[in-house]
Amino acid sequence: MHTMIPAAFAATLALLAAAPVAAQSAGDMTFGIGLGSVMPKSDNGTLAGLGAEVGNDVQPTITFEYFIRDNLGIEILAATPFKHDVSLDGLGKIGSVKHLPPTVTLQYHFPTGGAFAPFVGAGVTYVTFFDEETPLGDLELDDSWGLSVHAGFDYWLNDRNAIRADVRWMDIDSDAKLNGASIGTAEIDPVVVGVSYIWKF
Repeated sequence: MHTMIPAAFAATLALLAAAPVAAQSAGDMTFGIGLGSVMPKSDNGTLAGLGAEVGNDVQPTITFEYFIRDNLGIEILAATPFKHDVSLDGLGKIGSVKHLPPTVTLQYHFPTGGAFAPFVGAGVTYVTFFDEETPLGDLELDDSWGLSVHAGFDYWLNDRNAIRADVRWMDIDSDAKLNGASIGTAEIDPVVVGVSYIWKF
């Protein structure tokens, strides 16, 4: 019995030592495919004198990151178009809009030396709106530039593949027009929650 305990302890140490090490070196690149849920804040400003609400949506996402230094990378986020219902107080749903939010982020990956590797980042989001639909007339939402922040973690399955969970906040405000007349600013400012599978190469 006593001889089994040291053997079991040694086996445990060997397994821990064999855990994948997530090291990102200058020149490394990663590619990710996943899903992102865009969830605008609850109060989305005033349009035509009425409180506005913008709904949630989930779409596939892709990311590409290039490491300019050890553990420091520039990431590009892209996605298929998100579609959001737009509602006004007292009227309910009055239409919908689609948007694309390409985002460039500078992010730092903490060198933990183990499978669990958190990261943080900040960047810029450009949002283009299109396919605005409403029975009230011709609705237009202007494109938007805004800051974004990013945090999450990778869990490395081996030295080339990881599962990622992350969250972003994006500053998205858009001036809205109905039949050419300004009706206010949509303050969307969403939280974006994502999961993805990462390949390093």
